[in-house]
Order: sequence, then C-alpha cells, then structure tokens
Amino acid sequence: MENLVAFVLAGLALTGSPGPATLSLAANGAAFGARRSVSFLAGINFGLLAVLAITASGVTLMLFTVPAVAFAASLIAGAYILYLAYRVATAPPLGDKGSSAAAPSFAGGFVLNLVNPKAYAAMTALFSGFQLIAGDLRADALAKTVVLFVMVSVINVAWLFIGAALTRFLKDPGINRAINIAFALLLVVSVAFALLI
Repeated sequence: MENLVAFVLAGLALTGSPGPATLSLAANGAAFGARRSVSFLAGINFGLLAVLAITASGVTLMLFTVPAVAFAASLIAGAYILYLAYRVATAPPLGDKGSSAAAPSFAGGFVLNLVNPKAYAAMTALFSGFQLIAGDLRADALAKTVVLFVMVSVINVAWLFIGAALTRFLKDPGINRAINIAFALLLVVSVAFALLI
C-alpha cells in the first residue's frame, strides 16, 4: 500500500504539472471551449494508452538509446507542438459567432501524446522507479498502466475545464486573445523544457 501511495503522489507530480498535453488541453479549452475539445481530450487519453504500452514494453528505453531516433523524435514532437501552438494562438475568441475555426481532432490529441517528450520521460520514471506487485512483471505493468490511465484521465479533464473556465469568465475578445497567446507560448516553453531535460 505504501508503494501505491508513493506511486500515485509521484504520478500526480509528474503528470499533473504543466506540460505539452496538459497545457494543450487548457489552451484548447480556452480557445475552443470544453464541448468542442472533447474529441481532442479523448485523443490525448488514447495517446496516453499508447505511451503507457510503449513504455511498459521497454520499447521507449531501446529507441531512445539510439541518438538518431531520439533526435528525430524530438524534431517531430517540436514541429507538431509548434503547429498546435499556432492553432491555439490564432483561434478566434470563443464568443465570436462567426468563428469557423475547427477545434483540434481526436487524431490531433492522439498524435500530441504520441510525440510528447514529457509523457515518455514521466512514464519511464514511474515504471522504472516503483514496484506495485512484486514477483510478477506483467501484473505490475498492468497495475501501473491502470492507475496511471485513470489518474491522468482525471487530470486531463481538469486541465480542459480550467482553460474553458478562463474564457467563460473573461468575455472580452482582447483578453480572450491574450489568454490564447499566453497558452500557446506556455505550450512552446513546456516542450522546450521537456526536450532539454
């Protein structure tokens, strides 16, 4: 039980802190509203399942020991997140009735978590640093996957609604635009920070 509590606390710290997925959810909540961002949220959560499976299988450690693969993955992640930040920064204010900008899709959320360097770093640290079920590697990996998926899914919903709440209370289009730009910049900074670690 002590290991589970320590695992959850470490998981909360690593996955609940601002990073590409959490900030993009808040940014999309602010830019497009919670309802229009549900598909993106689902994509992020299913992308997390892919990251968990890749990490649990040990593929992450093997791939990222090859410098060319790590560099290519970093470039792809950086380019995609810059694109996402641009979409958020240029999204019309939520109250704009003429807004025809499409909210990011399920595929966009899935890809974001699939190329999210913080997700791999956090999951690798959590999978290698804790043991929940002694003597059975498969059961241990499954238990970690279930706990992390449930925990991070709840965290992701919270970040989406935090972003949406900001614009709900700040109806001024100028302030709304400033929030979108601030989230876009934070998204870029979080990725730069994750890539430097």
